[in-house]
Amino acid sequence: MTVVNIPVETSPIVLKIPTALEINDDLFFEFCQINRDLRIERTSEGEIIIMSPTGSETGGRNFDLIYHFAKWVKQDGTGKGFDSSTGFKLPNGANRSPDVAWVKLERWQRLTRKQKRQFAPICPDFVIELCSPNDRVEDLKNKMEEYIENGARLGWLIDPDHRQVYIYRPGALVEQLDNPTTVSGESVLPGFVLTMAEIWQG
Repeated sequence: MTVVNIPVETSPIVLKIPTALEINDDLFFEFCQINRDLRIERTSEGEIIIMSPTGSETGGRNFDLIYHFAKWVKQDGTGKGFDSSTGFKLPNGANRSPDVAWVKLERWQRLTRKQKRQFAPICPDFVIELCSPNDRVEDLKNKMEEYIENGARLGWLIDPDHRQVYIYRPGALVEQLDNPTTVSGESVLPGFVLTMAEIWQG
């Protein structure tokens, strides 16, 4: 077995797979399971994207995001929350793993047991992507657009280095917030308000 060592916080590695070697959903899931130390995504064109583990600062920010969001999810009770290790199969065929995701409970419950155990064939209603030092913001913006095009109702792209939050909504222009104090979940996540100070400080 070949072992590939990828340093922390490096740019993603993109593997182009020949059409003749097309990997079906079951094989892709197995591939991800035997490489659990890596975050792996697949584009709608079938390219495999291998991302390194995050650095400590980014990991701490993501932990804070999950902590605050999880409290709201448990209190609200209308949906199911997911962390960055979760993969979703989008309607366009891509496999994506947002840093934070939320699916309306009624949609989640319509999935079969097998679908829930692998990469659920569903686009989350809400997603957050947290920009780490080596991420290209433009790549993450394209990913956010993909979520919206595939059914997400609200998305946040958080750029801690520049203290900016980009808000994505279906049928609307992207809204850029510069150094906001809070960000609201609006009608999609009623009552959820994220205080940004804890995210900015890292």
